[in-house]
Formats: sequence, structure tokens, C-alpha cells
Amino acid sequence: MHPLLLKIGFIKLHTYGLMIVIGFLCGLYLIYTEAKRQGLNPDRVVDLSFLGLGFGLVGGRIVYILTRLDYFSQHPIEVFYFWEGGLVFYGGFLGGALAFWYFSKKYKLPSLQVMDIATPSLAIAHFFGRLGCFSAGCCFGKPAPKGLPWGVTFSDPLSLAPPGIPLHPTQLYDALNALIIFSVLMFFRRREKFTGQLLVIYMLMYAVGRSVVEIYRGDSIRGFVIDPYLSTSQFLSILAFIFGIYLWRRWSKRYPIKTV
Repeated sequence: MHPLLLKIGFIKLHTYGLMIVIGFLCGLYLIYTEAKRQGLNPDRVVDLSFLGLGFGLVGGRIVYILTRLDYFSQHPIEVFYFWEGGLVFYGGFLGGALAFWYFSKKYKLPSLQVMDIATPSLAIAHFFGRLGCFSAGCCFGKPAPKGLPWGVTFSDPLSLAPPGIPLHPTQLYDALNALIIFSVLMFFRRREKFTGQLLVIYMLMYAVGRSVVEIYRGDSIRGFVIDPYLSTSQFLSILAFIFGIYLWRRWSKRYPIKTV
């Protein structure tokens, strides 16, 4: 709703970028305390988090750019304007996960355990990130039915959403989905049956929630596999769900956690 919070001369504070920072700081706190509780070096795990954030931003931005090659070929400098919005979640998830896996191996840390530690932080960071999307107007929804009490009309000229039309607040739908996932992960954090379970729970729940939210998305930037019935994000969600089921079955047998 308010893409630009503050402007002093050439200094600009974008709401999207601020939400990303807030989410990351909340995530860092959770990661530090949980790594310490589990007996891992919290400083080293925090280092991994910075790497995961960096690779996640790059992965999410690359996939976003690929969806808008025509635009960015005409405005190449804006490739680097990620604080104004423009990240694809699945690209960011893949980039961050690969970074955690690779660098945890490099630092001789248990990769699956570290990724489980980081997963609730990913959910809360995603929550704040979607609030940033809402402020920037990206990832907007379809026109809301007449009389829908929570339909949102964007009026800021800097907003990426079409102005003057009540829309489904899909950014808030996805934020609520992330908050629910976060709550479930925090519940299971000390009740895991196998190492990697939190990561798989996230994959499964997000895939389902994202597929539902996609029904109400109005921006066509993410594209379709079967237009207009199956968006690219829904297709990726199906793959993520199937892969999550596979990982659950595999990891539950290979990495069970013995309770005393």
C-alpha cells in the first residue's frame, strides 16, 4: 500500500526492503537460539544464514528476471533493484537450500540438522516478505467480487498493482499461510521424529497453501503451464509436494531421532 516509506533527497527507504530486513533479523534470532540449544556453534550457523540469504536473494531474483526478460533487456540497471520488489519464492528457496547444504558440508556441520534449525526462520521471514509484497503491490490478486469486505484497492502511483480496482489481497493470503506454517513448525520443533522433518513439513504445507493462493492471483508474470488452469507456481508446487513425500519416506527411515 505504501511502497516508499521515506525519501530524503536521494535516500529512499522502501517498505519491501525494510520488511525483508525485519524478517531476516527475526530469523537470525531464532536460528542463533535454536543452534545453541542443540549444541551447535551458533555463530557458524548464523554465518550460514547470511550465505543462505545471499544465495536465496540471487536465486529468487534470477527466476524473476527470467520471467520478465523483455522488460529487463530494456532496463538492465533495474536488475539490481531487488529492494523495490521482484523475487520468485521457489527460486529463492532453491538458492538458499543449496547454499545451506553446500556450506554446511564445507563447515563440517550436519546439513539436515542445520536446515531444520533454519526452516522456522524461513517461514517467519517469508511472512514479513509477503507484507513487503503487499506494500509494493507486487504479487497482486484478481479483481475481488463485489462486496468482498477484504478487497483491497491500491492507489499509490508507485504501486505495482493496477490502481482503482478492488483486488484479492493475495499477498496477505500468502502471509497468513506462512504464519500458519511457522506456528506448526514451532510446535514440531521439539517433537521431530526424524532429522529433516521440519524442512519436509514446510515443503508440503507451502506447496498446498501456495497452490490455493494461486487461484486468486491476478498478475500474469509467473506464467502458466496450462493457461489458465495451471500456473507455473502451481506446477512447481505439485513437484515440491511429490518431492516432499519422497523425502519424508526416505529420511524417516534413514535419519530417525531416538527418544529417551
